[in-house]
Amino acid sequence: MRFPTLRRPRSLAGQLFAMQAVLLAVVVAGYALFTYVNDQRQAVHAATGRASAVARTIADSPAVRTAVRTADPSAQLQPYALQVTRDADVDFVTIMNPSGIRWTHPDRRQIGKRFLGHIGPAQHGRTFTETYTGTLGPSVRAVTPVEEDGRVVALVSAGIRVEAISRRAQDQVTALLGVAGGVLLLGAVGTYVINARLRRHTHGMNAAELSRMHDYHQAALHAVREGLLMLDGQYRVALINDGGRELLGVGDEEDVVGRSVADLGLPAPLTGALLASGPRVDEVHLTATRVLVVNTSPVSGGERRGTVATLRDVTELQSLMGELDSERGFTQALRSQAHEAANRLHTVVSLIELGRAEEAVEFATAELELAQALTDQVVAAVSEPVLAALLLGKTAQANERGVELVVSPDSRLDDGLLPGSLSARDLVTILGNLIDNAVDAAQGSVRARVTVTAYASDTDLVMRVSDTGPGVDSAHAGLVFQRGFSTKPAGPGGRGLGLALVQQAVTRHEGTLSVTEAEEGGAVFEVRLPLRTAVGDGA
Repeated sequence: MRFPTLRRPRSLAGQLFAMQAVLLAVVVAGYALFTYVNDQRQAVHAATGRASAVARTIADSPAVRTAVRTADPSAQLQPYALQVTRDADVDFVTIMNPSGIRWTHPDRRQIGKRFLGHIGPAQHGRTFTETYTGTLGPSVRAVTPVEEDGRVVALVSAGIRVEAISRRAQDQVTALLGVAGGVLLLGAVGTYVINARLRRHTHGMNAAELSRMHDYHQAALHAVREGLLMLDGQYRVALINDGGRELLGVGDEEDVVGRSVADLGLPAPLTGALLASGPRVDEVHLTATRVLVVNTSPVSGGERRGTVATLRDVTELQSLMGELDSERGFTQALRSQAHEAANRLHTVVSLIELGRAEEAVEFATAELELAQALTDQVVAAVSEPVLAALLLGKTAQANERGVELVVSPDSRLDDGLLPGSLSARDLVTILGNLIDNAVDAAQGSVRARVTVTAYASDTDLVMRVSDTGPGVDSAHAGLVFQRGFSTKPAGPGGRGLGLALVQQAVTRHEGTLSVTEAEEGGAVFEVRLPLRTAVGDGA
C-alpha cells in the first residue's frame, strides 16, 4: 500500500518570485490600460482640434465666398474640398448652404442631399464640435459658419472618422504593449536572479521552515548554559545568549548588541583573544569573578564574516584542581615522610639489636619532639584550622623541595576570627598560591627559605609571604598578577595562573594585593582583606 506523498510547500524564494512576477504584470497591465485610455482621449482631442482648424480655414477662404455666390457652387467647391481633404489629413470636408444642403462630399452621390448632423449653432454664427454617425460612419466633426456682411451664407464641416482615430491609438498601444512586454520580461529575469540568490541564502527553505528554525534557534540559545558570543566582521557583538551575559558580567538590562567587543570593559587578555583573527582553543582567561575557558572560531565564506566564541565557567573546577594539587602535594610529602620514618625505624631497631636501647630511645624521642615542635609552632601562631593545616602541608612540601618554610613569630590568627563570607576555599586559593609561588622562586637559591606571616588587625586580615629568590623586576611589578605572566619556562600545564587567581579572589573580597622587594633579597607579597566588609560567595 502506497501512501500519498505530501507536496512540500513552495520555498520562500519561489513565493517571492511568484508574488513579484504577478505584481509586475499587474503594474504593467494597469499602466498599459491607463496609457490606452489616455491616448484615446488625446487622439479624440487632437482630431477635434484639427477638424475645427480645417473648417475655420475653409470658412475664411475668399475663394469659398466667391464660389458661394455663383449659380453652381459645387462645380468650384467640390475639387477644392477634395484637395483640402487630402492635404489636411481629414476624412471629409462638406460645404453646404445655410439650410444644410450639401455642395461637396467625398461621395458625389451625396451632393445635393441634406447634411446628417446638427447645424443649429452654426446657423446662428457659432462654431461647435460633436461626434455623430453620418454617411461615412461615426466621426468627430466641426461645423462653422461662412459669414459675409454679417450674414451666414454657407456652412463648412470637416471631420475625422472615429475608426481612424482608434486605429492611430491602437498603433500607439501596440508599441506600448511591446515595451511593456519587454519591461515585464526584464523584470521577471531580474526577479528570478534575485530570488535565486535568496534561495541560496535560505537554502531553499520556505517561510514556515525559517520560522521554525528561528524558534529552535532562540530556544537553544536560552537553554545552553555555556556562554555563546557571535561577533560580526567588525568585531561588534551580533548575538549573545543568557549564559554569555552572565559569564561576561553583562546584565540583561544592558544592550551590548552592536557594540564593539573592545568597549565591553573586559580584561585585556580576554579582549585580545576575542579580537584575534585566528582560532583559540581552550584558553583560560580570568574576569573579575570567574575563570573562563574560551574557544573562538572565525566564520568565513570567501571573506571574513565574523567570529563565534564559546565560554565555559571553570571557576569551581579550577578551585577544585587547586585543592587537588594541594592534596597531591600532601600525599607526596606523606609518602616521603613514611619513607623517612621507615629509615628511622630501622635505625631504632638496629640500635636495640646492638644493645644500645638508651640511644635508640633518645633517637626516637628527638624525632618526635622535632615534629611536635613544628606542629606546636604553627598551631600556636595560627589556630585557624584551615590555615594551620595548609601551612603544615606546605611546610612538608617545601621541605621535600629543599626549601625551609617558617611561620613568622609575628603571626597570630585565632580560630573564629574570620568572617563567614571569607570562605576556606578562598583562603586556600590565596595563601596556597602565594606559598607555591614563593617556593618556586626560592628553590635553588643559596639559602632557600620562605617566611609566612598571618595576623589580624582591627580592620584587616594580613597575609604576607616572602622568599629568598631573585625577586621581582620593578619593570614587571604591574604584570605579575596577569594571567599567563611568568619569568620561568611554561610547563605542560602552563604558568602564570596562580597569582592571577590570587588577584581575582582578593578583588572579589575588596582587598589589596601588592609586591615589594625583601630586605635580604627576594620578593614580598602582601594581601590585605577587610574583615567587616568582606563579600563574595567563595565561588
